[in-house]
Amino acid sequence: MNSKLKILPLILGVTALAFCLAATSCKGKTRGEANKGQEEAVSPDEQTMEQIKSAEKVFNALPTPLEVAQLIKEAGAKFDATLLNPVENKSNYTSSKSMALNLGTYVCDLSFASMYDETSLLVNYMEAAEDMATGLGILDAIDETTIERLEQNINNRDVIMEIVSETFLNSQAYLEDDEQHAVAATIIAGGFIEGLYISTSLVDMKNYKGNKLVGTIADQKMSVDDMIRLLETYTDNTAIRELLGPIHELKAIFDRIERSTTPSTAQYNEKIGMTEITGAAKSEMKQEVFLAIKDKVAEIRNSYVK
Repeated sequence: MNSKLKILPLILGVTALAFCLAATSCKGKTRGEANKGQEEAVSPDEQTMEQIKSAEKVFNALPTPLEVAQLIKEAGAKFDATLLNPVENKSNYTSSKSMALNLGTYVCDLSFASMYDETSLLVNYMEAAEDMATGLGILDAIDETTIERLEQNINNRDVIMEIVSETFLNSQAYLEDDEQHAVAATIIAGGFIEGLYISTSLVDMKNYKGNKLVGTIADQKMSVDDMIRLLETYTDNTAIRELLGPIHELKAIFDRIERSTTPSTAQYNEKIGMTEITGAAKSEMKQEVFLAIKDKVAEIRNSYVK
């Protein structure tokens, strides 16, 4: 078995780990007792289900590193290896916080390189990500039988998605036992910031107007809110609290993006025999807002990628 492939299920399922943490960390939490005569107490089971559903909503709204890389490529941006976190930096990351943030960073970088078929970079970035995952103890969650199936079906999308589901379940049990709830949320934050960093760095300011990549970045306004909601689940964690401050500052800049809705119209489509309703929300991001986002993202990233 090729040990380097151990990182592949992690790449595919890294956001599933965060959801496992978000969901399992809800267990055992109780809502404050209501004042007498005001409302009926919610049973622990019902409360747990409410929290899991809330965590799932946040998780599903966040783009995965692979999705971010795909959006960048679809926007027509060119690959630039200088934007990636050099693998030589991996020896600098020794704390749980730095390893988690840079695992997310390396996974995003790996996804970016993979999307552009930069095969010469893949092994080095797999090793860097594996080192971070090993340091955090995450690879212990991945079953060897699952890895062997991945090796045998690496080009079969259906099997890969099945493996992601299995990784989800294996990781859920592992993370429940080891209570690494804040760790996976930090991994997701690292990948999310890296995706924004690469995206903002690739925008050609000479062709700003109508740039598809600019539109993709503006669309992350809601994802920043979702990211904050996910992190706020773990405010008892010092690393999360340190991360939340700068991300709240980033949100304040994203909130300056203007959002408008095109009036909906109804028109009968004879070809399909149905009435179609059109109308969509659009985000308008001025150049000064974009540059402020770019600077803030770089500031956040550079605080731990060094």
